[in-house]
Amino acid sequence: MAELSVVIPVFNEAEQIGATLSAVREALRACDDVNAAFVLVDDGSSDRTWDAISGLAANAADVRGIRLSRNFGKEAALCAGLDAARASDADACLVMDADLQHPPECIPRMVALWREGCDVVEGVKASRGRERLLYRWLARAFYGVIGRLSGFDFDDVSDYKLLDMKVVRAWGKMGESRTFFRGMTAWLGYRRAAVPFDVAERKTGRSGWSAFQLLRLAMDAISSFTSAPLHFVTILGLLLLAFAVPLGVQTLYNKLAGIAVDGFTTVILLLLLIGSTVMISLGIIGVYIARIFDEVKHRPRYLVQETTPARGQGD
Repeated sequence: MAELSVVIPVFNEAEQIGATLSAVREALRACDDVNAAFVLVDDGSSDRTWDAISGLAANAADVRGIRLSRNFGKEAALCAGLDAARASDADACLVMDADLQHPPECIPRMVALWREGCDVVEGVKASRGRERLLYRWLARAFYGVIGRLSGFDFDDVSDYKLLDMKVVRAWGKMGESRTFFRGMTAWLGYRRAAVPFDVAERKTGRSGWSAFQLLRLAMDAISSFTSAPLHFVTILGLLLLAFAVPLGVQTLYNKLAGIAVDGFTTVILLLLLIGSTVMISLGIIGVYIARIFDEVKHRPRYLVQETTPARGQGD
């Protein structure tokens, strides 16, 4: 009997989490010889999500709830769930969202591929569902850029993954405090397979991702997996040098030849160009310095406020 740990980060899904658990259990019935245990991580929800998780855990021995001390973000909630899975006797770990946009119907196929020897089985979006056109375009642009910069293929990948426990243990050796789960699992390698799925509509609630959070995730992802932006600063400086040398030669020639003309407009344009380049370069360098600053503090990725009691124990 294979032991499967199902990790589900949850944020403000009080109305949805029970239906999600039922749907996953229904899909797992098609998997022979698989015993599943659920790890539900409440990422500092502001509604009654923890009450819902506590109720589910009180009525089912295969459900464990972990409540973080505040909203640390989905990446930290995933870390908490994966750490719990590593500490268990599970043979594999399934990671999925709580809103059923990761369809449970894919689970039997993912389990089958894992049994065939694949260490990482990841859900790949065949369609992205009903997304705003601008968001879809920005997402594709971001994954295209980070894919080219890092050398990994992130097109239409998702956090919907089934990982063999040796992959989870290898992931646990990666010590950075600011994580990017999709990138970290891509960096690990191992034998991989993909299962396409269509992003389903949310049954309740709405996405908890703000534009700022998405931007921060993008910056974390890029700074985690490539130093190319720092090299971009060097290339930009060389381009400006290539532009400045002939302009300097022309200026000296005009001065020596006595045909120099007041170049107020030229001076202003050069100042704006150089000033903008310097500020952009400092900003790029600042992103990496900020990441170093975060890492050297060695703060924990998350803090646990409470967990649901084991069956048969008091609070």
